[in-house]
Amino acid sequence: MRIACVLDVDYEDSEYKQPYDAFKQAGHQVTIVGLEPGKELKGKKGTVTTKTEIGIDQARPDQFDGLFIPGGYSPDHLRANPKMVQFAKAFMDSGKPVFAICHGPQLLIAAHTVKGRKLTAWQTIQDDLAQVGANVVDQDVVVDKNLVTSRKPADIPAFIRESLKLLEKVPVGAR
Repeated sequence: MRIACVLDVDYEDSEYKQPYDAFKQAGHQVTIVGLEPGKELKGKKGTVTTKTEIGIDQARPDQFDGLFIPGGYSPDHLRANPKMVQFAKAFMDSGKPVFAICHGPQLLIAAHTVKGRKLTAWQTIQDDLAQVGANVVDQDVVVDKNLVTSRKPADIPAFIRESLKLLEKVPVGAR
């Protein structure tokens, strides 16, 4: 499956790298979609550096089967870009798999796609989610239809496990 990973600087290093590696190891293609192509992106801890493969101006949701939104400060940067918000909204509206960890749901809040959905996020984002009508639970991983969410780096193993399970359930014709 083709997964778009939306990313900008100051992402949480482990929340990007560990799921990215797990998706690749499971045979999925992961493409880094950023605000501009070819931009070097450093994690907030400085242990991981990557580069955007395509910019949001070139990315189309129909090119991908799923969306991965790592946490850290990256989602806050991304939600300021209307094209990035529309990109995320398209995945939620279509029912394609969406994986968001830590601050990742900030992008989904900006896309107005969390009302009535069950999810979790970093502690400070949980209140934001509740304010816009999401059903927030404080647990390591939450699966609600096409959406997998987790709270923090300690939740990464559960996040990866449930994300890969969801990808396995996507019908072959939809891949």
